Amino acid sequence: MTLLNFKNPAFVSIITTIADAFRGVFGGGYLGGDSNVMDYITIATTGNATDFGDLTVARIYLAGVSSETRGVFGGGSSNWSSSDVMDYITISTTGNATDFGDLTVARMYLAGVSSETRGVFGGGLSNWSSSDVMDYITISTTGNATDFGDLTVARDGMGGVSSDTRGVFGGGNMTTDMDYITIATTGNATDFGDLTYGRWGLAGVSSATRGVFGGGGDDDVMDYITIATTGNATDFGDLTLSRNYLAGVSSATRGVFGGGMGMGSSDYSLMDYITIDTTGNATDFGDLTSGRWGVAGVDDS
Repeated sequence: MTLLNFKNPAFVSIITTIADAFRGVFGGGYLGGDSNVMDYITIATTGNATDFGDLTVARIYLAGVSSETRGVFGGGSSNWSSSDVMDYITISTTGNATDFGDLTVARMYLAGVSSETRGVFGGGLSNWSSSDVMDYITISTTGNATDFGDLTVARDGMGGVSSDTRGVFGGGNMTTDMDYITIATTGNATDFGDLTYGRWGLAGVSSATRGVFGGGGDDDVMDYITIATTGNATDFGDLTLSRNYLAGVSSATRGVFGGGMGMGSSDYSLMDYITIDTTGNATDFGDLTSGRWGVAGVDDS
């Protein structure tokens, strides 16, 4: 049996190269009109984002789910009408998105969680009423979404964090509610605990074990949970700027929050980052290619 030599410089170099290659893509949003812009970053570095391509439909308040290869943007608002559009990209390349299929219910202000194989879109605003709908897709295929079950409470403006087995939806409608699902199964969500602060328009980033919810409700709050357990969130630190309707992307170690509407600020292009498994305030990362809020994120970590 051949054993991997973790002290071999060549092996370490390969692993480092793979880790450094993780990419995050921010899609859609609003600034003076609905946007179809997608831009990307290399999560392990800092610097400004680079143009990736265009969504199939310009829209705001959409959500993202992703595997190691593919990202899917779902729902949102197009000209202030709820959308059921899902479109996908291959994250490691650049180019325009391609039609994936339709959500079970058209809605905006929804959130996404995902494993390596399945993505689940939860909640949102449908016909101007908060929704408890969760629907799922198999990320590697295309086609319409399928009913998954219901959230514990109908709400919109949530954030989502996930491990490869469990997804947690947090906040929305100025609540502290968090509820969780086992992504590989279907069924209704279960109560997880409470955020440190009730808010809407927040975003999530996650490692294999920890999820961090950031922003929302015109605040700079970040709080974290251990995804495999249940219980209330704990203070993590502060974003560099109070803002809502931002998006999050993450690698195994780092989370990046991008965009959002800043309280008392017109800086909608801001990105800041954290090391997920520590605590502390966020640090400036760089800027999106165009400042916007109501954006969504996908990543290939």
